[in-house]
Amino acid sequence: MEQLTIRTGTEYPVFIGEDVLKETGRVIEAMQPAVTSILLLVDSNVYELHKTNIHDHISFDALFILPAGEKAKSFSVYEEAIGAALEAGLDRHSLIIACGGGATGDLAGFTAATYMRGIRYIQVPTTILAHDSAVGGKTAINHPLGKNMTGCFHQPSAVLYDSMFLKTLPLREIRSGFAEVIKHALIADKEFLKEIMEEVKDLGSLNDDFLQYALKRGIQIKGEIVQKDEREQNIRAYLNFGHTYGHAVEAWSGFGKKLHGECVMIGMIYALHLSNKKTGLNMSMSDFISWVHSLGYDIHTDAPFADLLALMKKDKKNLNREIRFVLLESIGNPVIMNAAPDELNNIHDTLKREGEIL
Repeated sequence: MEQLTIRTGTEYPVFIGEDVLKETGRVIEAMQPAVTSILLLVDSNVYELHKTNIHDHISFDALFILPAGEKAKSFSVYEEAIGAALEAGLDRHSLIIACGGGATGDLAGFTAATYMRGIRYIQVPTTILAHDSAVGGKTAINHPLGKNMTGCFHQPSAVLYDSMFLKTLPLREIRSGFAEVIKHALIADKEFLKEIMEEVKDLGSLNDDFLQYALKRGIQIKGEIVQKDEREQNIRAYLNFGHTYGHAVEAWSGFGKKLHGECVMIGMIYALHLSNKKTGLNMSMSDFISWVHSLGYDIHTDAPFADLLALMKKDKKNLNREIRFVLLESIGNPVIMNAAPDELNNIHDTLKREGEIL
């Protein structure tokens, strides 16, 4: 087991490795003021697969089982989760535990942030993708017109990341989550990207030690950025590399039909091409895209540009109605730039003509 510390306005530990779930009781007992009651919000698929371990290692007073995946991040499920907290009699010294992937963590975090104007919560991430979403304190639910448009910043009290959960992930979920690992390398660490591309040839047979190393490095990268900009006033937006176009594809497709990481990979390919045009990014796109294809990513979407543009105009990074993209000047050196609809359309049309992603 390894431990990292995330430093924002508050500090909290991140535990990574085997048998981390066993540390839950110790972590809760150390919290001050003492926890009065606990509501566990758990993804239905996770509960079905890991029910015994969850009951053995997490003590709770009330249980609310969430719909699997993005379906949890809706206004209706949020209302039900608040209702579960009220029915359980949670008070201001109570605790919510989120056990699931990124969607579970986002919904549970938003519930904790807004219940009685804010109570504590712990993240127990169960997917590779959640190594990104469980850290940093972003919480949200979706609106049909935009992803994560209703939310707030609310840091967890701890993150317990047990590798046991990763062993039951379907290959598609592994692929989706690993896109965020690749994102962290692209925005922050050229050598890390090189390591990943050399080491990872088949996502179906990831080396456990390398995966833990990659997840730890991804969390470190995110933690370093969040420490400097907790509320995304400037550089934290770098973590949205690939997300402007990717979120538009995800919303257009219908939340959950394409997984978040699948859409982020599409968005990163798009952003890399846009970077080539706007910043002169010097990168072997053919080598990178060939590797991405070899890992099984489907980087195609049938979304019309006009529909995607309408969705990109709602992106949270935008200012003064100008669409802003996170681009790369070089690997590890991100920059935020405005992008006009015409140049975005040109990239879209070029990739469609070349049959690369559209």
